[in-house]
Amino acid sequence: MIRHIVAWNFKENANPKEDGAKIKALLEGLAGKIDGLLEIKVHTNLLDTSNRAIVLNSLFANEEALAAYKPHPEHVRAAEFIGTVATDRICVDYYE
Repeated sequence: MIRHIVAWNFKENANPKEDGAKIKALLEGLAGKIDGLLEIKVHTNLLDTSNRAIVLNSLFANEEALAAYKPHPEHVRAAEFIGTVATDRICVDYYE
């Protein structure tokens, strides 16, 4: 299995509460729509000790499932919105 973790900060013009809720809804809404996507959770209630404002934590069956997720139309739609409100993206993928 592959753990896929992504974290962002919000752009200055973003509304963290509203935009964070929309990111959470878009990404968590992918559950059950993409083969091999086993878990997906977005965290918006990060502690002040964090250096990112929002985190995606997801689990994929294998590398092929992760590769299929990236161009999936629903993921692309979410990513397009995220790109309008978020910055400083970091990503970590690893075998679990």
